[in-house]
Amino acid sequence: MSKDFYKTLGVDKGADADAIKKAYRKLAMKYHPDQNKDNPDAEAKFKEINEAYDVLKDDQKRAAYDQFGAAAFDGSMGGGGFGGGFSGGPGGAGFGAFSDIFEDMFGDFMGGAGAGARGGRTGGAARGSDIQYNLEISLEEAYKGKEATIKIPVNDECETCSGSGAEPGTSAEKCDACGGQGRVRQQQGFFTIERTCPTCTGQGSTIKSPCKKCHGQGRVQKQKTLKVKIPAGVDHGRRIRLSGEGEAGLRGGPRGDLYVLLSIKPHKLFKREAASLYCRVPLPVTKAALGGEIEVPTIDGTRAKVKIPAGAQTGQQFRLRGKGMSSLRSDTRGDMFIEIFVETPVNLDNKQKDLLKQLDKSISDGNAGAKHSPESSGFFGKMREFWDDLKE
Repeated sequence: MSKDFYKTLGVDKGADADAIKKAYRKLAMKYHPDQNKDNPDAEAKFKEINEAYDVLKDDQKRAAYDQFGAAAFDGSMGGGGFGGGFSGGPGGAGFGAFSDIFEDMFGDFMGGAGAGARGGRTGGAARGSDIQYNLEISLEEAYKGKEATIKIPVNDECETCSGSGAEPGTSAEKCDACGGQGRVRQQQGFFTIERTCPTCTGQGSTIKSPCKKCHGQGRVQKQKTLKVKIPAGVDHGRRIRLSGEGEAGLRGGPRGDLYVLLSIKPHKLFKREAASLYCRVPLPVTKAALGGEIEVPTIDGTRAKVKIPAGAQTGQQFRLRGKGMSSLRSDTRGDMFIEIFVETPVNLDNKQKDLLKQLDKSISDGNAGAKHSPESSGFFGKMREFWDDLKE
């Protein structure tokens, strides 16, 4: 029976790349041998999932599969299956242009299929997967910088077999099927097709006595503790790369990298834009009218004084130079901007209301309104003109 790779991953034939990737990750985590040590069928299911994903994630492989089915990859089509497309003669595209179609279907879990299998034609241990760790820090920590300690679950080298995958006292043996090359050639009519060796899955060697602790993988899941140096001035979305701190490679392969993705918590006082900080400060109506001096907090924990001119209005900004965020890889600092908004008093008693009425009367009589409240006077003057124009 022909294999249905879409059914294997549980996606529709028209599924996009993100849906296919999401389905694969979910199933790979579910059926990975390390998570199913008591289930003998899990490894076979895991290989089926990887086989399906390796084809459907690649646009060229997927197109060939949609047209010819799994026969496009197992040699059952004979010499004429892809003869026109893979001709090595004059005018042909050459085999190299489509070599990815015939890559090994059984890629290493979460990263080996791409980095390891395509790294060369002679096989070898697959590189470990890269890992992303999300780390949330405060705005103050982004300003000062810090050294953070993180703990991550990671597939690390198996201590029992030192990453070889073989039971202690034994070692991997050269693969008889490919002679240690990791790839085999298959004659199909007039054409010779090279593909990853299915016996050793491109490793070039086989293990007769797998390590009991890691089941021949050469790695086991552990919790790893690392220190990450966060420089001053980092911004939201910044990635820090720790080379060689990702997952261990399969059977002694090189390690992947760890990427620490930073996010910054919202601050209760400040808003950040690049190296600038913004702080919205409420101002009593009396202070706005009479002017004066106010104290505001700064990100370094100190206080700064701001002189407010008489008659200050909502939305007016004042710049404090050098009081903003640190700049990445620089000793300079950005600026801080104070934006005021005038607060109308609430919950007044009768005496306070009487005082405000007296003030209102004194600044509204005659031409005083235009002098003390030019914005209001101007608006209402334009409003009267508008109504007068409608009457004409």
